[in-house]
Amino acid sequence: MTSKSDKPIGYGNPPVHSRFKRGRSGNPKGRPRGSLNFVTDLERTLQAPVTVIDGGKSRKVSSQQGLLLRLKEKAFKGEPRALDKYVSLAATFFAKTEEPAASKPLAAEDQTILERYRQEVLAEAKASPQSKNEEQDDP
Repeated sequence: MTSKSDKPIGYGNPPVHSRFKRGRSGNPKGRPRGSLNFVTDLERTLQAPVTVIDGGKSRKVSSQQGLLLRLKEKAFKGEPRALDKYVSLAATFFAKTEEPAASKPLAAEDQTILERYRQEVLAEAKASPQSKNEEQDDP
């Protein structure tokens, strides 16, 4: 009673017929298309409507807006952690929406200062090529 192969069968050595087949995936269908991950779960949760009492009246808002309203409420009541978080969120938002400094027009005084500086640099550049060439020839 000898088997086709004389290789030992046991722990870490399964029989040849039950081993993984070459070129065949262990998960042929893969992850189903509609399955959720953390980002989609979070997105759905933040978009879900909740009822909020604002100014004595109840209204439905998204969970995200409800969280921000609650954070604002706590911040204005004086809770330091809520105030810190609210200020940091506002700073992040306004930093993204601000125009870049280069697109803002310069004041007339600033333009004259920059023009004078540009003329000085150009004058130095015109005068210095002779001295730079002489310095390079010395070594």
